Amino acid sequence: MSEVLYQAQPKVTIYTDGACRGNPGPGGWGAVLYSGEHEKTLKGYEPLTTNNRMELMAAIMALRELKKPCKVLLWTDSQYLRQGITQWIDNWVKRNWMTSARQPVKNAELWKALQQETARHEIEWHWVKGHSGHAENERADALANAAIDEHNRRVAHEAGNDILSTRK
Repeated sequence: MSEVLYQAQPKVTIYTDGACRGNPGPGGWGAVLYSGEHEKTLKGYEPLTTNNRMELMAAIMALRELKKPCKVLLWTDSQYLRQGITQWIDNWVKRNWMTSARQPVKNAELWKALQQETARHEIEWHWVKGHSGHAENERADALANAAIDEHNRRVAHEAGNDILSTRK
């Protein structure tokens, strides 16, 4: 009798969030990933973007971080992201990336990137109410805002260097 070894897909829990100051304006995205005892945080910045684009980027970049196919629980406070990937995307593809109103899908290039990243994983998409005290969602939100703040501090520091002498 031969034994078949079955190795279950690794399980990963991801919390994502996007932030934008202006909409459009400077934006950031953040993600917290958990796999067993391991934790990883990610964040990024875009100089001119929208909140929806940052929500998409958070999910794309978090999934891109996974080295092999996984069973993923992905939590977002964005109904746009969750409904887009679970309810709308199949029809967009059938209509060649047009909405039911025959308008081009907004952020189509990001939806395509997300679709590509989701293809190799088994993903359960969950929604959490934003700014409601959910610890991991608050962490993802803090990372998204930190990305914006860090960029702003860097720009302010560089601007100061253009004005102030470096003499001692």
